[in-house]
Amino acid sequence: MTNSSPAQLIDGIALSREIRADIAHRTSLLKQKGITPGLAVVLVGDNQASQVYVRNKVKACADAGLHSVLEQYPASMSEDDLLARIDALNTDASIHGILVQLPLPAHIDAQKVIEAIAPSKDVDGFHVNSAGALMVGRPGFWPCTPYGCMKMLESIGFDLKGKHAVVIGRSNIVGKPMALMLLQKNATVTICHSGTKDLKAMTLQADVIVAAVGKVNVLTADMVKPGAVVIDVGMNRNALGKLCGDVDFEGVKQVASYITPVPGGVGPMTITMLLVNTVEAAERLAAGG
Repeated sequence: MTNSSPAQLIDGIALSREIRADIAHRTSLLKQKGITPGLAVVLVGDNQASQVYVRNKVKACADAGLHSVLEQYPASMSEDDLLARIDALNTDASIHGILVQLPLPAHIDAQKVIEAIAPSKDVDGFHVNSAGALMVGRPGFWPCTPYGCMKMLESIGFDLKGKHAVVIGRSNIVGKPMALMLLQKNATVTICHSGTKDLKAMTLQADVIVAAVGKVNVLTADMVKPGAVVIDVGMNRNALGKLCGDVDFEGVKQVASYITPVPGGVGPMTITMLLVNTVEAAERLAAGG
């Protein structure tokens, strides 16, 4: 069974533009108080994908009027040296947010590095303090990708109360925080993963599906209830080398009511929410919090 018309796209580029206009406005208000929100981006090694992400983040900061610092180090950098740099950034009054681009070289303990970032500057939302704040519903920083997904649901006026949301994936970066955010909005949440026996049986019950496993075509049209909303977090390359998500877009768009494209969906929102968190960090400091 399919919808009478194909799903409407949730355009991450257009939504990002709206939110970034608001960020620019909030930044100008802070500048009137003598505060320029500042983001430090730390890149260790020469991972090409990471370099692209980092460039995009720095450009987005400049476009919104934020101050950004890019620190690039060789893959041979020691863990101690990296921790020392983070320590210096923690005490730098011009920096409100610190982002260490993952993955890090194998000899560096990523979790140790994340925990070294001051919670008040953890704009990626990966620190245990941020995770705990999300868990108990206290103010903290929400991880940027699931935060962006929530904004996309909000943009279509989708009321999550009483709806069944299925999250495919249980990573600390997307899956788990996504489930908690949906729960906060009174959705009934099911988390599926590689140990789930019958994924299709779960997804067919869902009013909202968030696919976040990094696997091509993990969600196909026969697994989606007509009218469901589908958020595709995946960033993969198909057999032809073309960028695609976790969802069989062409098939699923015939069944879903709303769907996010890849590219142009969740991706732009992730960087946008990073800017939101950085401005929020500066605002909290300005308010004495």
